[in-house]
Amino acid sequence: MLIVENIHSYYDKSHVLEGVSLRVNPGELVTLLGRNGAGKTTTLRSILGIICPRQGQIHFNGQALVPENRGIFRLLTVEENLRIAVRKTSRWQLEDVYGMFPRLKERRRNAGHALSGGEQQMLAIARALLNDPKLLILDEPTEGLAPVIVDELVKILRKVKDDGLPVLLVEQNLMVCDKLADRHYVLEQGRVVYEGSAAAFRADPTIKNRYLALSA
Repeated sequence: MLIVENIHSYYDKSHVLEGVSLRVNPGELVTLLGRNGAGKTTTLRSILGIICPRQGQIHFNGQALVPENRGIFRLLTVEENLRIAVRKTSRWQLEDVYGMFPRLKERRRNAGHALSGGEQQMLAIARALLNDPKLLILDEPTEGLAPVIVDELVKILRKVKDDGLPVLLVEQNLMVCDKLADRHYVLEQGRVVYEGSAAAFRADPTIKNRYLALSA
């Protein structure tokens, strides 16, 4: 589905990614973890071609990005934001996403600027699903959201995963990752320093302490 092999990416002369490799298999939800500045967003930008790696290869058969800034059309209504993304070939149509996101159906006549941050994030994900993605890439989808909204997003992402859509998730909330992920990768200073199943990661607290805990 997605294979990233030994990519090296730069910002000007700054060598940010130093040989990152990862894989997302069909139907998997895989997380990319690491402290701020570890290279997670640079990895996503490299996968999507926003940054061109100077070395390595990336193979995938489709993608849909939900950017961290959400990209909502603020003057359009919720339903207008959704309708412009609909593809007839998508397994998810408007009524499907309304079923998954009842908040959006309730607010379908509200303008994008009138939504809360959590509702805007739901709208961004729903719009991506309507666009018939082969791979869903999420960059910090729960950042700054209230716990009740985070719980709703977890349920939605579990449903997306159960429907067979593979997901690459960058996320700081380890409880969210623990509930959803099949496998984890951990980045540190532009390198993959850990790869393991959800069960192995859960059983080894030293990984979290060494690479994910905040420095004192």
